[in-house]
Amino acid sequence: MAAWGQGINVLLASSRTRSSAAQNKVHALENLPSVAGKFCCKIIVPLLQLFDRRKDAQCQEFVKRVIMSHLFKIIMISIVSVNAFFVVLWTDYNTRYNLFTLCEVSELIFVSIYSSEFCMKLYVDPINYWKDGYNLLDIIIIIIIFIPYSLRKFKGKHYPYLNIADGIQSLRILKLITYSRGIRTLITAVGQTAYTVASVIILLFVLMFIFAILGFCLFGVPDRGDPNNWGNLAVAFFTLFSLATVDGWTDLQEQLDNRNLALSRAFTIIFILLASFVFLSMFVGVMIIHTEDSIKKFERELMVERHVTLMEEKQVIVKRQQEEVSRLMQTQKKGDYKSFSELVENFKKTLRHTDPMVLDDFGTSLPFIDVYLSTLDNQDTTICKLQELYCEIAHVLSLMLEDLPQKKQSQSSEKATEQ
Repeated sequence: MAAWGQGINVLLASSRTRSSAAQNKVHALENLPSVAGKFCCKIIVPLLQLFDRRKDAQCQEFVKRVIMSHLFKIIMISIVSVNAFFVVLWTDYNTRYNLFTLCEVSELIFVSIYSSEFCMKLYVDPINYWKDGYNLLDIIIIIIIFIPYSLRKFKGKHYPYLNIADGIQSLRILKLITYSRGIRTLITAVGQTAYTVASVIILLFVLMFIFAILGFCLFGVPDRGDPNNWGNLAVAFFTLFSLATVDGWTDLQEQLDNRNLALSRAFTIIFILLASFVFLSMFVGVMIIHTEDSIKKFERELMVERHVTLMEEKQVIVKRQQEEVSRLMQTQKKGDYKSFSELVENFKKTLRHTDPMVLDDFGTSLPFIDVYLSTLDNQDTTICKLQELYCEIAHVLSLMLEDLPQKKQSQSSEKATEQ
Protein backbone atom coordinates (compact mmCIF):
# COMPACT_ATOMS: atom_id res chain seq x y z
CA MET A 1 0.00 0.00 0.00
CA ALA A 2 2.93 2.34 0.66
CA ALA A 3 4.12 1.84 -2.91
CA TRP A 4 0.69 2.77 -4.30
CA GLY A 5 0.64 5.89 -2.14
CA GLN A 6 4.17 6.73 -3.30
CA GLY A 7 3.09 6.45 -6.91
CA ILE A 8 0.14 8.77 -6.37
CA ASN A 9 2.34 11.30 -4.59
CA VAL A 10 4.80 11.21 -7.47
CA LEU A 11 1.95 11.90 -9.90
CA LEU A 12 0.73 14.91 -7.91
CA ALA A 13 4.23 16.28 -7.53
CA SER A 14 4.95 15.87 -11.22
CA SER A 15 1.86 17.74 -12.30
CA ARG A 16 3.35 20.92 -10.83
CA THR A 17 6.77 20.68 -12.56
CA ARG A 18 8.11 21.20 -16.05
CA SER A 19 8.81 18.45 -18.55
CA SER A 20 12.44 17.88 -17.43
CA ALA A 21 11.39 17.39 -13.85
CA ALA A 22 8.52 15.21 -14.97
CA GLN A 23 10.97 12.86 -16.73
CA ASN A 24 12.82 12.41 -13.45
CA LYS A 25 9.53 11.52 -11.75
CA VAL A 26 8.76 9.01 -14.47
CA HIS A 27 12.09 7.28 -13.85
CA ALA A 28 11.25 7.26 -10.14
CA LEU A 29 7.94 5.55 -10.92
CA GLU A 30 9.69 2.88 -12.94
CA ASN A 31 11.87 2.02 -9.92
CA LEU A 32 8.89 1.24 -7.67
CA PRO A 33 8.12 -2.38 -6.59
CA SER A 34 6.86 -4.79 -9.22
CA VAL A 35 3.04 -4.57 -9.07
CA ALA A 36 2.94 -0.90 -8.23
CA GLY A 37 5.64 -0.18 -10.80
CA LYS A 38 3.72 -1.90 -13.60
CA PHE A 39 0.52 -0.09 -12.66
CA CYS A 40 2.29 3.28 -12.53
CA CYS A 41 4.04 2.71 -15.85
CA LYS A 42 0.84 1.68 -17.62
CA ILE A 43 -1.71 4.01 -16.03
CA ILE A 44 -0.12 6.82 -14.03
CA VAL A 45 2.70 7.67 -16.44
CA PRO A 46 0.31 8.39 -19.36
CA LEU A 47 -1.80 10.53 -17.05
CA LEU A 48 1.36 12.28 -15.89
CA GLN A 49 2.37 13.04 -19.46
CA LEU A 50 -1.16 14.16 -20.26
CA PHE A 51 -1.27 16.74 -17.45
CA ASP A 52 2.33 17.82 -17.97
CA ARG A 53 2.04 18.37 -21.73
CA ARG A 54 -1.19 20.17 -22.28
CA LYS A 55 -1.78 21.17 -25.86
CA ASP A 56 -4.01 24.06 -24.83
CA ALA A 57 -1.47 25.93 -22.73
CA GLN A 58 -2.31 29.28 -24.31
CA CYS A 59 -6.03 28.82 -23.79
CA GLN A 60 -5.40 27.70 -20.21
CA GLU A 61 -3.29 30.79 -19.55
CA PHE A 62 -5.99 33.03 -21.05
CA VAL A 63 -8.73 31.49 -18.88
CA LYS A 64 -6.47 31.77 -15.85
CA ARG A 65 -5.93 35.48 -16.50
CA VAL A 66 -9.70 35.93 -16.85
CA ILE A 67 -10.64 34.26 -13.55
CA MET A 68 -7.75 35.98 -11.70
CA SER A 69 -8.58 39.44 -13.02
CA HIS A 70 -10.06 42.11 -10.79
CA LEU A 71 -12.95 42.68 -13.23
CA PHE A 72 -14.03 39.04 -13.02
CA LYS A 73 -14.13 39.23 -9.23
CA ILE A 74 -16.25 42.38 -9.34
CA ILE A 75 -18.65 40.73 -11.80
CA MET A 76 -19.02 37.62 -9.63
CA ILE A 77 -19.57 39.69 -6.47
CA SER A 78 -22.26 41.66 -8.30
CA ILE A 79 -23.93 38.48 -9.57
CA VAL A 80 -23.99 36.89 -6.11
CA SER A 81 -25.42 40.11 -4.64
CA VAL A 82 -28.16 40.26 -7.30
CA ASN A 83 -28.94 36.59 -6.66
CA ALA A 84 -29.29 37.31 -2.95
CA PHE A 85 -31.70 40.16 -3.82
CA PHE A 86 -33.84 37.77 -5.91
CA VAL A 87 -33.86 35.30 -3.02
CA VAL A 88 -35.28 38.09 -0.85
CA LEU A 89 -37.99 38.79 -3.46
CA TRP A 90 -38.75 35.07 -3.62
CA THR A 91 -39.74 35.05 0.07
CA ASP A 92 -42.76 37.28 -0.65
CA TYR A 93 -45.60 35.21 -2.16
CA ASN A 94 -47.26 38.13 -4.01
CA THR A 95 -43.99 39.23 -5.58
CA ARG A 96 -43.15 35.63 -6.50
CA TYR A 97 -46.55 35.23 -8.18
CA ASN A 98 -46.30 38.50 -10.14
CA LEU A 99 -42.67 37.99 -11.18
CA PHE A 100 -42.73 34.21 -11.57
CA THR A 101 -41.28 34.20 -15.10
CA LEU A 102 -38.53 36.66 -14.18
CA CYS A 103 -37.57 34.60 -11.13
CA GLU A 104 -37.39 31.39 -13.16
CA VAL A 105 -35.30 32.94 -15.95
CA SER A 106 -32.95 34.62 -13.45
CA GLU A 107 -32.57 31.33 -11.60
CA LEU A 108 -31.45 29.61 -14.81
CA ILE A 109 -28.98 32.42 -15.50
CA PHE A 110 -27.50 32.26 -12.00
CA VAL A 111 -27.14 28.47 -12.12
CA SER A 112 -25.47 28.71 -15.54
CA ILE A 113 -23.02 31.34 -14.33
CA TYR A 114 -22.08 29.35 -11.23
CA SER A 115 -21.61 26.18 -13.29
CA SER A 116 -19.49 28.04 -15.85
CA GLU A 117 -17.31 29.46 -13.09
CA PHE A 118 -16.79 25.96 -11.70
CA CYS A 119 -15.86 24.59 -15.14
CA MET A 120 -13.41 27.45 -15.80
CA LYS A 121 -11.58 26.98 -12.51
CA LEU A 122 -11.49 23.21 -12.93
CA TYR A 123 -10.16 23.63 -16.47
CA VAL A 124 -7.30 25.87 -15.34
CA ASP A 125 -6.03 23.52 -12.62
CA PRO A 126 -7.89 20.18 -12.45
CA ILE A 127 -5.69 18.78 -9.65
CA ASN A 128 -4.95 21.64 -7.26
CA TYR A 129 -8.52 22.89 -7.54
CA TRP A 130 -9.68 20.23 -5.08
CA LYS A 131 -7.06 21.23 -2.50
CA ASP A 132 -8.57 24.66 -1.84
CA GLY A 133 -11.23 24.70 0.88
CA TYR A 134 -13.04 27.66 -0.66
CA ASN A 135 -13.33 25.80 -3.97
CA LEU A 136 -14.89 22.89 -2.08
CA LEU A 137 -17.33 25.38 -0.55
CA ASP A 138 -18.32 26.47 -4.07
CA ILE A 139 -18.91 22.84 -5.03
CA ILE A 140 -21.13 22.32 -1.97
CA ILE A 141 -23.11 25.43 -2.91
CA ILE A 142 -23.59 24.14 -6.46
CA ILE A 143 -24.81 20.81 -5.08
CA ILE A 144 -27.22 22.67 -2.79
CA ILE A 145 -28.53 24.63 -5.79
CA PHE A 146 -29.40 21.43 -7.67
CA ILE A 147 -31.09 19.72 -4.69
CA PRO A 148 -34.56 21.34 -5.20
CA TYR A 149 -34.54 20.47 -8.90
CA SER A 150 -33.67 16.86 -8.12
CA LEU A 151 -36.36 16.55 -5.43
CA ARG A 152 -39.03 18.01 -7.72
CA LYS A 153 -37.91 15.66 -10.48
CA PHE A 154 -37.87 12.43 -8.48
CA LYS A 155 -40.14 13.12 -5.48
CA GLY A 156 -42.67 15.52 -6.96
CA LYS A 157 -43.70 19.07 -6.06
CA HIS A 158 -45.47 17.99 -2.86
CA TYR A 159 -42.48 16.35 -1.20
CA PRO A 160 -42.67 17.26 2.55
CA TYR A 161 -39.00 18.20 2.88
CA LEU A 162 -38.90 20.36 -0.23
CA ASN A 163 -39.28 23.53 1.85
CA ILE A 164 -36.01 22.70 3.64
CA ALA A 165 -34.22 22.36 0.30
CA ASP A 166 -35.61 25.75 -0.72
CA GLY A 167 -34.60 27.31 2.58
CA ILE A 168 -30.95 26.32 2.35
CA GLN A 169 -30.69 28.19 -0.95
CA SER A 170 -29.78 31.19 1.19
CA LEU A 171 -26.31 29.62 1.49
CA ARG A 172 -25.57 30.91 -2.01
CA ILE A 173 -24.43 34.19 -0.53
CA LEU A 174 -21.47 32.32 0.98
CA LYS A 175 -19.87 32.49 -2.47
CA LEU A 176 -18.86 36.03 -1.50
CA ILE A 177 -16.29 34.50 0.83
CA THR A 178 -14.26 33.28 -2.15
CA TYR A 179 -13.88 36.81 -3.52
CA SER A 180 -13.40 38.71 -0.24
CA ARG A 181 -9.98 38.51 1.37
CA GLY A 182 -11.21 40.37 4.44
CA ILE A 183 -13.88 37.74 5.15
CA ARG A 184 -11.34 34.97 4.55
CA THR A 185 -9.00 36.63 7.06
CA LEU A 186 -11.73 36.61 9.71
CA ILE A 187 -12.56 32.97 8.96
CA THR A 188 -8.87 32.11 9.30
CA ALA A 189 -8.84 33.86 12.68
CA VAL A 190 -11.88 31.84 13.79
CA GLY A 191 -10.20 28.65 12.64
CA GLN A 192 -7.03 29.47 14.55
CA THR A 193 -9.05 29.97 17.74
CA ALA A 194 -10.81 26.61 17.41
CA TYR A 195 -8.53 24.78 19.86
CA THR A 196 -8.53 27.55 22.47
CA VAL A 197 -12.25 28.18 22.14
CA ALA A 198 -12.93 24.44 22.47
CA SER A 199 -10.98 24.43 25.74
CA VAL A 200 -12.98 27.38 27.05
CA ILE A 201 -16.27 25.73 26.04
CA ILE A 202 -15.27 22.48 27.76
CA LEU A 203 -14.45 24.38 30.95
CA LEU A 204 -17.81 26.17 30.73
CA PHE A 205 -19.58 22.84 30.22
CA VAL A 206 -17.83 21.40 33.28
CA LEU A 207 -18.89 24.45 35.30
CA MET A 208 -22.49 24.13 34.08
CA PHE A 209 -22.50 20.41 34.85
CA ILE A 210 -21.39 21.05 38.43
CA PHE A 211 -23.95 23.81 38.98
CA ALA A 212 -26.69 21.81 37.22
CA ILE A 213 -26.28 18.92 39.66
CA LEU A 214 -26.05 21.36 42.56
CA GLY A 215 -29.13 23.30 41.41
CA PHE A 216 -31.14 20.11 40.93
CA CYS A 217 -30.33 19.00 44.45
CA LEU A 218 -31.05 22.42 46.00
CA PHE A 219 -34.01 23.68 43.97
CA GLY A 220 -35.42 20.69 42.09
CA VAL A 221 -37.40 19.14 44.96
CA PRO A 222 -41.00 18.61 43.71
CA ASP A 223 -42.69 19.64 46.97
CA ARG A 224 -41.07 22.97 47.82
CA GLY A 225 -38.66 23.53 44.91
CA ASP A 226 -38.92 24.86 41.35
CA PRO A 227 -39.40 21.79 39.15
CA ASN A 228 -40.17 23.91 36.06
CA ASN A 229 -36.62 25.29 35.98
CA TRP A 230 -34.63 22.75 38.03
CA GLY A 231 -36.74 19.56 37.86
CA ASN A 232 -34.23 17.53 35.83
CA LEU A 233 -30.74 17.85 34.43
CA ALA A 234 -31.81 18.97 30.94
CA VAL A 235 -34.03 21.75 32.29
CA ALA A 236 -31.30 22.78 34.73
CA PHE A 237 -28.79 23.08 31.87
CA PHE A 238 -31.22 25.30 29.95
CA THR A 239 -31.77 27.48 33.02
CA LEU A 240 -28.03 27.80 33.59
CA PHE A 241 -27.58 28.82 29.95
CA SER A 242 -30.06 31.65 30.53
CA LEU A 243 -28.09 32.69 33.61
CA ALA A 244 -24.78 32.53 31.70
CA THR A 245 -26.11 34.87 29.01
CA VAL A 246 -27.69 37.08 31.73
CA ASP A 247 -30.99 36.84 29.85
CA GLY A 248 -33.98 37.01 32.19
CA TRP A 249 -31.98 35.99 35.24
CA THR A 250 -33.99 38.36 37.44
CA ASP A 251 -37.21 36.46 36.62
CA LEU A 252 -35.56 33.14 37.49
CA GLN A 253 -34.25 34.55 40.75
CA GLU A 254 -37.68 35.99 41.59
CA GLN A 255 -39.25 32.54 41.22
CA LEU A 256 -36.67 31.13 43.63
CA ASP A 257 -37.27 33.99 46.08
CA ASN A 258 -41.03 33.36 46.03
CA ARG A 259 -40.39 29.80 47.26
CA ASN A 260 -38.02 30.99 50.02
CA LEU A 261 -35.21 28.71 48.84
CA ALA A 262 -32.03 29.10 50.85
CA LEU A 263 -28.75 29.95 49.16
CA SER A 264 -30.57 30.82 45.91
CA ARG A 265 -29.10 34.31 45.62
CA ALA A 266 -25.56 33.18 46.44
CA PHE A 267 -25.94 30.36 43.88
CA THR A 268 -27.12 32.75 41.14
CA ILE A 269 -24.51 35.44 41.80
CA ILE A 270 -21.58 33.00 41.95
CA PHE A 271 -22.61 31.26 38.73
CA ILE A 272 -23.14 34.54 36.83
CA LEU A 273 -19.74 35.82 37.98
CA LEU A 274 -17.98 32.65 36.88
CA ALA A 275 -19.87 31.91 33.66
CA SER A 276 -20.61 35.36 32.28
CA PHE A 277 -17.84 37.61 33.55
CA VAL A 278 -15.00 35.06 33.46
CA PHE A 279 -15.58 32.41 30.79
CA LEU A 280 -17.51 34.49 28.24
CA SER A 281 -15.05 37.37 28.64
CA MET A 282 -12.22 34.89 28.17
CA PHE A 283 -13.92 33.63 25.01
CA VAL A 284 -14.24 37.17 23.61
CA GLY A 285 -10.63 37.99 24.53
CA VAL A 286 -9.29 34.93 22.71
CA MET A 287 -11.29 35.83 19.61
CA ILE A 288 -10.01 39.42 19.65
CA ILE A 289 -6.35 38.37 20.06
CA HIS A 290 -6.44 35.91 17.18
CA THR A 291 -8.39 38.33 15.00
CA GLU A 292 -5.75 41.02 15.52
CA ASP A 293 -3.00 38.55 14.64
CA SER A 294 -4.81 37.55 11.45
CA ILE A 295 -5.39 41.18 10.48
CA LYS A 296 -1.70 41.99 10.98
CA LYS A 297 -0.73 38.98 8.88
CA PHE A 298 -3.19 40.09 6.21
CA GLU A 299 -1.65 43.59 6.17
CA ARG A 300 1.84 42.11 5.85
CA GLU A 301 0.70 40.02 2.89
CA LEU A 302 -0.77 43.12 1.26
CA MET A 303 2.53 44.96 1.74
CA VAL A 304 4.43 42.07 0.16
CA GLU A 305 2.04 41.96 -2.79
CA ARG A 306 2.35 45.71 -3.32
CA HIS A 307 6.14 45.44 -3.20
CA VAL A 308 6.09 42.61 -5.74
CA THR A 309 3.77 44.59 -8.01
CA LEU A 310 6.01 47.65 -7.71
CA MET A 311 9.10 45.62 -8.56
CA GLU A 312 7.37 44.15 -11.61
CA GLU A 313 6.42 47.61 -12.83
CA LYS A 314 9.96 48.77 -12.16
CA GLN A 315 11.40 45.93 -14.23
CA VAL A 316 9.03 46.76 -17.09
CA ILE A 317 10.12 50.42 -17.02
CA VAL A 318 13.81 49.54 -16.91
CA LYS A 319 13.39 47.09 -19.78
CA ARG A 320 11.52 49.64 -21.88
CA GLN A 321 14.14 52.31 -21.26
CA GLN A 322 16.98 49.90 -22.03
CA GLU A 323 15.31 48.95 -25.29
CA GLU A 324 14.84 52.62 -26.16
CA VAL A 325 18.48 53.43 -25.41
CA SER A 326 19.65 50.40 -27.40
CA ARG A 327 17.52 51.47 -30.34
CA LEU A 328 18.91 54.99 -30.19
CA MET A 329 22.48 53.69 -30.00
CA GLN A 330 21.88 51.51 -33.02
CA THR A 331 20.50 54.53 -34.84
CA GLN A 332 23.60 56.55 -33.86
CA LYS A 333 25.85 53.82 -35.25
CA LYS A 334 23.96 53.92 -38.54
CA GLY A 335 24.72 57.63 -38.85
CA ASP A 336 21.20 59.02 -38.61
CA TYR A 337 22.34 61.59 -36.02
CA LYS A 338 25.18 64.03 -36.47
CA SER A 339 26.24 64.20 -32.83
CA PHE A 340 25.62 62.61 -29.48
CA SER A 341 23.82 65.75 -28.28
CA GLU A 342 21.25 65.35 -31.03
CA LEU A 343 20.83 61.71 -29.98
CA VAL A 344 20.22 62.74 -26.36
CA GLU A 345 17.74 65.43 -27.37
CA ASN A 346 15.77 62.92 -29.41
CA PHE A 347 15.80 60.53 -26.43
CA LYS A 348 14.40 63.28 -24.21
CA LYS A 349 11.42 63.61 -26.53
CA THR A 350 10.51 59.96 -25.86
CA LEU A 351 10.26 60.53 -22.10
CA ARG A 352 6.95 61.43 -20.48
CA HIS A 353 6.20 63.38 -17.32
CA THR A 354 4.09 60.48 -16.04
CA ASP A 355 6.99 58.02 -16.23
CA PRO A 356 8.06 56.93 -12.72
CA MET A 357 11.75 57.20 -11.90
CA VAL A 358 13.76 54.06 -11.23
CA LEU A 359 16.06 54.84 -8.30
CA ASP A 360 18.68 52.11 -8.47
CA ASP A 361 21.70 54.40 -7.89
CA PHE A 362 22.85 55.10 -4.32
CA GLY A 363 23.10 58.79 -5.13
CA THR A 364 19.36 58.95 -5.84
CA SER A 365 18.22 57.19 -2.67
CA LEU A 366 16.31 59.18 -0.06
CA PRO A 367 18.74 58.51 2.85
CA PHE A 368 21.69 59.71 0.77
CA ILE A 369 19.81 62.85 -0.30
CA ASP A 370 18.94 63.57 3.33
CA VAL A 371 22.58 63.23 4.42
CA TYR A 372 23.75 65.25 1.43
CA LEU A 373 21.39 68.14 2.20
CA SER A 374 22.48 68.11 5.84
CA THR A 375 26.10 68.27 4.69
CA LEU A 376 25.32 71.25 2.45
CA ASP A 377 23.72 73.04 5.39
CA ASN A 378 26.86 72.47 7.46
CA GLN A 379 28.98 73.75 4.60
CA ASP A 380 26.87 76.90 4.36
CA THR A 381 27.31 77.50 8.10
CA THR A 382 31.09 77.03 7.82
CA ILE A 383 31.29 79.40 4.84
CA CYS A 384 29.34 82.06 6.77
CA LYS A 385 31.74 81.81 9.68
CA LEU A 386 34.72 82.00 7.32
CA GLN A 387 33.25 85.07 5.68
CA GLU A 388 32.88 86.74 9.07
CA LEU A 389 36.47 85.85 9.89
CA TYR A 390 37.70 87.24 6.57
CA CYS A 391 35.77 90.46 7.22
CA GLU A 392 37.46 90.83 10.61
CA ILE A 393 40.90 90.15 9.04
CA ALA A 394 40.23 92.77 6.37
CA HIS A 395 39.19 95.30 9.00
CA VAL A 396 42.35 94.67 11.03
CA LEU A 397 44.51 95.04 7.91
CA SER A 398 42.78 98.30 7.00
CA LEU A 399 43.51 99.67 10.47
CA MET A 400 47.11 98.60 10.12
CA LEU A 401 47.36 100.39 6.79
CA GLU A 402 45.97 103.57 8.33
CA ASP A 403 48.56 103.46 11.13
CA LEU A 404 51.47 102.77 8.79
CA PRO A 405 52.03 106.43 7.45
CA GLN A 406 51.98 107.80 10.99
CA LYS A 407 54.69 105.36 12.01
CA LYS A 408 56.81 106.31 9.01
CA GLN A 409 56.51 110.01 9.83
CA SER A 410 57.46 109.42 13.46
CA GLN A 411 60.47 107.40 12.38
CA SER A 412 61.62 110.09 9.92
CA SER A 413 61.25 112.82 12.56
CA GLU A 414 63.30 110.78 15.03
CA LYS A 415 66.09 110.39 12.44
CA ALA A 416 66.05 114.15 11.75
CA THR A 417 66.43 115.01 15.43
CA GLU A 418 69.30 112.56 15.80
CA GLN A 419 71.19 114.17 12.94
